Amino acid sequence: MWTYPRIIAHRGGGTLAPENTLAGLRGALAHGFRAVEFDVMALRDGALVLMHDPVLGRTVAGTGSVADCTAAQLAAADAGAWFSPAFAGEPVPSFADAAAFCLRHGLWMNAEIKPVPGMEAITGAAVAAACAALPSGSVLLSSFSEAALRAARQAAPRVPRALLVGAVPADWPARLQTLGAVALHAQAALLTRTQVAAVKAAGFGVLAYTVNQAAAARLLCAIDVDAICTDRLDLINADFFESG
Repeated sequence: MWTYPRIIAHRGGGTLAPENTLAGLRGALAHGFRAVEFDVMALRDGALVLMHDPVLGRTVAGTGSVADCTAAQLAAADAGAWFSPAFAGEPVPSFADAAAFCLRHGLWMNAEIKPVPGMEAITGAAVAAACAALPSGSVLLSSFSEAALRAARQAAPRVPRALLVGAVPADWPARLQTLGAVALHAQAALLTRTQVAAVKAAGFGVLAYTVNQAAAARLLCAIDVDAICTDRLDLINADFFESG
């Protein structure tokens, strides 16, 4: 059963701000959003940062594995210039700073565990342990990595988890049960009404990602998905389901 917000800003600010930054979170807040999704990655020194790619080069200049950086190095890097000169100098935030911002402003969090390859269990356990210190109901973990989710469950069983998939797999009931998950997050274009009904009838929530057209959002609402994640904060507002 889904008890969380229904419209979630993807990677913080969607298309309106650099992903996985405090600027993105501020943008979501400014557009009236009450829920954000972002990626959390563990570095080899144990620090947790907001980052999607396991290697440098796209959102932060450089080469090599993000995991080999320190949090201080990433905080001093520029994670905004790639998006727009207006965001030049925007740092890579720590998970602690992002969570503090969200709690301070009443933003619910979907923290996607995004491990560097080979660090799935370490990352899952570390992110879950950090989330266990947050207020109950303020965060939902999700991941494509079942190894990360298993480690998260072992480290902090009370922090809720969701499995991320592309197409809904035939064995979704067993996988969700094994992970102790509360929801299935699936690619919007591959979801069917029958699948949504079956997952919900089994007692799990259904989130669709990444929905960037209002017409597609209305179709998903019609097939009774619980929530959508969107980049288009300017087209799909926080009250979209309620406003029709």
